[in-house]
Amino acid sequence: MALMNMAKSINLALFEAMERDKNVIVMGEDVGPDEGVFRITEGLYHKFGEKRVLDTPLAESGIVGTAIGLAMYGMKPVCEIQFSGFDYYAFHQLECHASRFRNRTRGRHTVPLVMRAPYGGGIRALEHHSESREAIYAHTPGLKVVIPSGPRNARALLHSAIQDPDPVIYYEPKALYRLFKEEVPETMETLPIGQSQIVRAGKDITIISYGASLRAALEAAEMLEEEDGVKAEVVDLLTIAPLDATVVIESVKKTGRAVIVHEGPRTCGLGAEVVARVNEAALLYLEAPIRRVTGFDTPIPYFSKERFYLPDPERVLSACRETLEF
Repeated sequence: MALMNMAKSINLALFEAMERDKNVIVMGEDVGPDEGVFRITEGLYHKFGEKRVLDTPLAESGIVGTAIGLAMYGMKPVCEIQFSGFDYYAFHQLECHASRFRNRTRGRHTVPLVMRAPYGGGIRALEHHSESREAIYAHTPGLKVVIPSGPRNARALLHSAIQDPDPVIYYEPKALYRLFKEEVPETMETLPIGQSQIVRAGKDITIISYGASLRAALEAAEMLEEEDGVKAEVVDLLTIAPLDATVVIESVKKTGRAVIVHEGPRTCGLGAEVVARVNEAALLYLEAPIRRVTGFDTPIPYFSKERFYLPDPERVLSACRETLEF
């Protein structure tokens, strides 16, 4: 196995997918000779040329709209939007067209495109560069929303997204691009879209998270065991639409307590959906109200204040202790 960071593993997945299938193309702003704003498309233009690695104008709606047409005629476009805060310009194309064509044509046409975008905070960026609005896409019928949490699952999930016959929003937690390395197999692998994973076994409380916030959840779980002797089970959602609630519900039935952690705004965020699903299926197993550790219902702040906005291990630890002491 090779040791690599998330940026490199996503780059590897693109290389592999383009080598395996000539219909896979990459398009977006500066993805060609400049190799992308985070260098995720490094080497692709040199290897596959200008007909499969397309530099586009600065027009997100045009990028995704063009990709929809290409996808309906047999191509598998992978669009890069430089920051998720600018993909609202493409939302009309995604909501009104990409997400609806399967239903609109009664299954005669699908739209196998992937929209990649770095999202979330943690790198002290400017306005529109650190937002976490994945709930908007999860709320849109017809779209699948995938969010990796590490180098290995990032590569596997991107392969699954590219092979999927329907549009997939692939949100990349940019704070993780180069934060840590992980062993990634030499041979290509995939992970099913719509399947959560237990990444740390426990029996006393369930912590549910995804993306960059999973790091805070795991650190809090370690602190709980070291300082309190509490074994927390940690669930990584990996896909937020469709949401795999089965793993979450079975875990909560076992532990009786749960905390959900994400950096998106609290109101109508994924945490609310997870709480609702647990209440519907496992209310009588709960020994305490489910707590949420989230971002706040404000724009993500600039620079030095960013760390007060993002969930950290201390906030997760505090919520877990309150739940355990209820």
